[in-house]
Amino acid sequence: MNKFKYYFVLLLAGIAIVSCNKKDDDNIEITPPRDYAEQYKADNDSIVKYLKNNFIEVDTQTFDVKVSKITDPATQVSIWDQKTYPLEYRDVYNRDVTYRVYYLTFRKGAGEAPCNFDSVNVSYVGSLLNGTEFDNSYGLGRDLNLDVYAAVSSLEGWGEIMPKFKTGVRSAVGADGTYTYSDYGAGMMFLPSGLGYYANTQSAIPAYSPLVFSFKLYSLRRVDSEYNITANGRVVVGDGVPTYLEDINGDGYVYDQRDTSRFPNLPKELIDDTDGDGIADFVDFDDDGDGYTTRFEITKPTGAPFSGISLYYPYNPMPDNPDTKNVDESEIWGIPRRFTGPLVDPSKPESATNPKTATVEDYTDPTRLRLHLDKNNHSGTGY
Repeated sequence: MNKFKYYFVLLLAGIAIVSCNKKDDDNIEITPPRDYAEQYKADNDSIVKYLKNNFIEVDTQTFDVKVSKITDPATQVSIWDQKTYPLEYRDVYNRDVTYRVYYLTFRKGAGEAPCNFDSVNVSYVGSLLNGTEFDNSYGLGRDLNLDVYAAVSSLEGWGEIMPKFKTGVRSAVGADGTYTYSDYGAGMMFLPSGLGYYANTQSAIPAYSPLVFSFKLYSLRRVDSEYNITANGRVVVGDGVPTYLEDINGDGYVYDQRDTSRFPNLPKELIDDTDGDGIADFVDFDDDGDGYTTRFEITKPTGAPFSGISLYYPYNPMPDNPDTKNVDESEIWGIPRRFTGPLVDPSKPESATNPKTATVEDYTDPTRLRLHLDKNNHSGTGY
């Protein structure tokens, strides 16, 4: 009997514990993310305070930078007030907030500027406002994807600041197969949490942390962003025109206005949409909305004057790639406009069977309206 009582007491205790745990589970509260606009106010205050209470020492040869707290205002000029590398900013629209993102330019760079969807090779150091270092590439270039929709991509703030810099000039390959770069862009960015990890806690980064990065931009890889959705997810296939060349307003940035989560009210001046169909050119397979795909319209027709090995016209004439020793990719013709030369038969009116003939300028004039952006022209013959 005593043994029965013992086990009965244990059973009751077990039931009580399970009941308590279930009650605790039922009462778990999930804290929703903070309001983006309110968090930005706090982040901006913290970043401005950081800029006014710290000073920098920049190695003018390597552009390595050291940040220290001001202890002697007479000799240590704040990041905010120093004039050697004047503090700059870029206003960024995201999540219905206009973020003011501060950055410093130590050197602009001598190469090409990436757009905000390209891939870049950079070295960097990342830290919190309290000075805690959370990441470091130790001077080695790492490939980072600026495409915010890629499976593995960098922070959104990176894509907003990188186009303000240019790549370096690559040297000859070394004995170990690596390259070195000179005249690369170098600088520093100060990101509010809304353009960083926001509510997501990382190993050394608390939620809602503004982030500081110093960086050197070595090289880039251009992308062509049009994609299909398949059973395996998003598959990028492109339309033959690199994304940076589908930046119609030429500001260095493209945005997908269909993403109403990030861009619920994207300003008109940030939209690059030739045919006004609500799909930005960089993700639109038919940029001018004429029913013919961009790739079809930039295909070299039989008998057309062209050079190079590609089946498609490049956006502009292009030189040979020096890295491919046994292949000549040079192209003397770019995507043409509607032809402007004499009619095939000047005695007859212009028609599909009697189009105007091509001139050199139709393939080379930098101001031309290229076929894939001209909805009245899709034949590939210039008519």
